[in-house]
Amino acid sequence: MLLNRSERNFPRVIVIGAGFGGVEVARQLKNKEVEVLLIDRNNYHTFQPLMYQVATGTLASDSISFPIRKMFKNQKNFRFRLADVLHIDTANKIVQTSVADYDYDYLVVATGATSNFFGNKEVEKYALPMKNIVEALNIRSYLLQNLEEAVLRKNASDRERYLNFVVVGGGPTGVELSGAIAEYQQHMLKIDYPELSTYEMKVHLVEGTGKILGALSEKSSRDAEHYLKELGVNIVLNTTVNGYDGNTVTLSSGEQIPTKTVIWGAGVMGQMPSGLKEEIIQRGNRIQIDEQCRVEGENDIYAIGDVSALITEENPRGLPGVAPVAQQQGKYVAQHIVNTLNKQSTDNFKYFDKGSMATVGRSRAVVDLGNFHMKGFLAWATWMFVHLVSIFGFRNRLVTFVNWTIKFLTKNSGIRLIIHRYNRPEPSKPVVPISEQQK
Repeated sequence: MLLNRSERNFPRVIVIGAGFGGVEVARQLKNKEVEVLLIDRNNYHTFQPLMYQVATGTLASDSISFPIRKMFKNQKNFRFRLADVLHIDTANKIVQTSVADYDYDYLVVATGATSNFFGNKEVEKYALPMKNIVEALNIRSYLLQNLEEAVLRKNASDRERYLNFVVVGGGPTGVELSGAIAEYQQHMLKIDYPELSTYEMKVHLVEGTGKILGALSEKSSRDAEHYLKELGVNIVLNTTVNGYDGNTVTLSSGEQIPTKTVIWGAGVMGQMPSGLKEEIIQRGNRIQIDEQCRVEGENDIYAIGDVSALITEENPRGLPGVAPVAQQQGKYVAQHIVNTLNKQSTDNFKYFDKGSMATVGRSRAVVDLGNFHMKGFLAWATWMFVHLVSIFGFRNRLVTFVNWTIKFLTKNSGIRLIIHRYNRPEPSKPVVPISEQQK
């Protein structure tokens, strides 16, 4: 039972979203004189940087997910509600959800981002996004379903569209995902499907700019490109996707690739409930915030993480959509709320970039730490360590480490299960004129 505003002893902080930023706000407010209410449509937190490993069968979904209630079991001032947030009533300071309405004293919007198809409805209908666990499991099932379908077809020409895999977007998600699929092609395809030739399966990575991993250094970009080509990935730069009808993807260069599988990682857009002023919504459907992470024009509403846009002279396009940004903003906002309650001032938020990294498969990775660059096995080991210690829960860390060790020793990613078949919308069949049918 949650008390109404007039019945509470402490102010209520509502946090919408249990991603990296939202969880950090709630954790930092432990033992503070506030009531914390976290609202999310899922009852678990997801470690998104390893989502691609769920999609490609290296990890089970529960290895990168952790129950929210268990995460905060020792925090007495914390409450959780499983609900969809429908509307924010800023005038009356009420959050309307699918289960009840909750009043707040301070509100933190940490709703994250979803896939951005840039208005291309056809691509949106048939392509596979990967922004949550369900979508990652859909990809895993669909990849395996298409391999099973390929086995049933005797002619190579009939198998082609089932064995072409197109990943759109050359950021860390696209690079890591295409590398993982290519590793499966090299090491496990012939074992699982002896009827198929390794050379028939092809992985294509399509990127709209002139290089992959655009947010990393030139060295990292070049090294990652070299690693992907070693794995046999076809990298297509300075090219965008113009259309996809479910059977054939059409590129801006005019090239067409027959494929049943297009995985979309080319762009994201903020997702948020209604109620905030339209004039503060910036490019990419993000909420404009000031340098203290407050929603522009609001003193008691904050926005953090992928849904926020902190636009300054130093960062005219805002901060990058990565976990460290959300976590640092979450920690800052929690302290800002405490300082506000104590009538203390707070310095403006400053993001500290600890570095960037990406893995391109077994013993292949790139790491940028300031001006220091690493690649190869050492970078891969660094990437594994950083991600391993960042996962919530000892069990999850242990299971992940065991799975990684087995894969390293055997080159075998073992979770190749079709638990629930993914039924993608079927492409519309071309209409055949009656005159043609009668011939």
